Amino acid sequence: MAVKIRLKRLGKKKAPFYRIVVADSRSPRDGRFIEEIGTYNPRTNPTSVTIDEEAAKKWLSNGAQPTETVGRLFKQAGITK
Repeated sequence: MAVKIRLKRLGKKKAPFYRIVVADSRSPRDGRFIEEIGTYNPRTNPTSVTIDEEAAKKWLSNGAQPTETVGRLFKQAGITK
């Protein structure tokens, strides 16, 4: 099972809010997920990001691959493998 760390979109039209989730790569974007590890709100100034650092590091060490956007958010937060 290929596991990805990616964004799950919430919020209404033209007002996005995202949750950072760990999910099977075959599941749909807003579908089933394994664990929620944070949130990302691009509408605030500056953007607000909250990440459970321990859970993120655990999943990265277990081989989960972050998407490009989540990788950038991890880099901002100082989370590396």
